[in-house]
Amino acid sequence: MDEKQGSKQREKVVLAYSGGLDTSVLVRWLIEERGLDVVALTVDLGQPGEMEEVRRKALATGAVDAKVVDAREMFVADYLTPAIWANALYQGEYPLATALARPLIAKLQVEEAHRQGASYIAHGCTGKGNDQVRFEVATAALDPSLSVIAPMREWKMTREEEIDYARKWGIPVPVTVESPYSVDENLWGRSCECGVLEDPWREPPEDAYEWTTSPEKAPDEPLYLEIRFEGGLPVGMDGEPMDLLDITRRLNDVGGEHGVGRIDVIEDRLVGIKSREIYEAPAAVLIIKAHRDLEQLTLTREALAGKRPLEQRVSEMAYEALWFSPLNRAIEAFNRTLQERVTGVVRLKLYKGRATVVGRRSPNSLYDLGLATYDAADAFDHNAARGFIELWGLPLKVWARSEKEAGGGTDE
Repeated sequence: MDEKQGSKQREKVVLAYSGGLDTSVLVRWLIEERGLDVVALTVDLGQPGEMEEVRRKALATGAVDAKVVDAREMFVADYLTPAIWANALYQGEYPLATALARPLIAKLQVEEAHRQGASYIAHGCTGKGNDQVRFEVATAALDPSLSVIAPMREWKMTREEEIDYARKWGIPVPVTVESPYSVDENLWGRSCECGVLEDPWREPPEDAYEWTTSPEKAPDEPLYLEIRFEGGLPVGMDGEPMDLLDITRRLNDVGGEHGVGRIDVIEDRLVGIKSREIYEAPAAVLIIKAHRDLEQLTLTREALAGKRPLEQRVSEMAYEALWFSPLNRAIEAFNRTLQERVTGVVRLKLYKGRATVVGRRSPNSLYDLGLATYDAADAFDHNAARGFIELWGLPLKVWARSEKEAGGGTDE
């Protein structure tokens, strides 16, 4: 009886729990080393696996409670939507699947800590990675009174030592020393690192990929598909109305089948080191490509010129743990306004790992055939060009005249 009462009086920690190597051993570590009652929180973001099995595993490992939250719709509405509006690709390559998920998981951790009366939250991130920053900065933005425990920074064990620790406590983990990939997945993409991938000269072996077919082995016939957008978001595919969640699943399947969405990149991590990352993101690649093209058709040059630098900033803020910043919210509001015009259909051709836009149309199109054509239907006033050129070049003409009068010439 006294032991149970003592257990009830122990403080609680809400652990972001995936059931992988790191978080599996951390349940036991938090119990043994910190004397805390562990509440395991698993967030369903469309990753493979049976969530109920993950929950049971957490309980079997020693957690006093284990929760599974289906956050797929929230992920789509509050994180993927603004990312699509911003054509978010970190350093022009990475669609930010993991980076976008972390602030959402942290938000749900904070909410669960409030329900449980927990004083701590914990994560399984290392001291080298970006995710530790994302979890902790997001937590500070949402509830600075909560303390964050990052055992992997204190532990400093190698992955081999982690595996041994798991074996010691009888904890099953889906990793071996022979295949030590670190993988993170959600419906927006899959990341894979560690092991042989740490050699940037070595071509990734095929076992590093799970979502995509090798382009060499992809179908010999191209696939054409159409994505319909309303308000800057996909709302249908090949003439069939679908929500964004279903479109993402479908595009991951067909894009992966045709080898689209493989990304091999040297990436600048937030903590100041370069890393080699392997990503698979068929749906993200296809949706962003189509969306960006449709924007070119429906937005003015001035709007695009203002929007494109902000897209880079959104990507950086998502990557750099500033998703909840006032600037990010302000840019989202700006993009929301512009997206009212981004409605139409984009036709894509998928072939041997490549995705190409081959057609687009929109009721809000700014493309005027009468102005663009060179045939008999040409409605452009060619005589107006002379006056335009004269006015456009006037500042340079005045500057050149001034330089000449000053004796400087224009050659220098």
